[in-house]
Amino acid sequence: FMNLYHPQPMKKVKLPVTVDPYRTAQQRLEYNTIVDAGLLKRITDTSAGVPSDATVSISFGKDNQGLVVIQGSVSLVVKLECQRCGETFNHPCDAEFRYSPVKNDSQVDDLPDAYEPIELDANGEINPIAFIEDEVIINLPLVALHSEEDCSVNPNEMTFGEIEPADEQPNPFAALAELKRK
Repeated sequence: FMNLYHPQPMKKVKLPVTVDPYRTAQQRLEYNTIVDAGLLKRITDTSAGVPSDATVSISFGKDNQGLVVIQGSVSLVVKLECQRCGETFNHPCDAEFRYSPVKNDSQVDDLPDAYEPIELDANGEINPIAFIEDEVIINLPLVALHSEEDCSVNPNEMTFGEIEPADEQPNPFAALAELKRK
């Protein structure tokens, strides 16, 4: 007796370098994949080293209005430098996104607020790695800090220097005022 139902393990599909969002949305394609850290060069450049590989989920489809929608999530660990102690630490970063492709500014204005506009390249395609990197970079903290218990610098022991009062400088326009009076 053979079990005819063998669920297939989810295949890890390689993310294409560029995608035609209209054709892909027509086919309702989904990508659940791992993006190699080596491809995430802009994240490496804006952080303190090479991140982990990124777990990416992207689906292409159409909404009720017929708009093409690209939505999904990205999850990875980014290396950041603590601005208090200067040590590198791992920062988990999870971002969700929802885009709709646009060809011009008037399409951007008509786009519902739920969607971020994404511009097509000269071939009418988009680069998934580029928008995944964008999402991660805009979700990085403005000031990278360890959690206080992990940081080698105790925030309570931090001292702040005194700023000397600025020397009283004569007003550079005072001489003009003098001349005007004459």
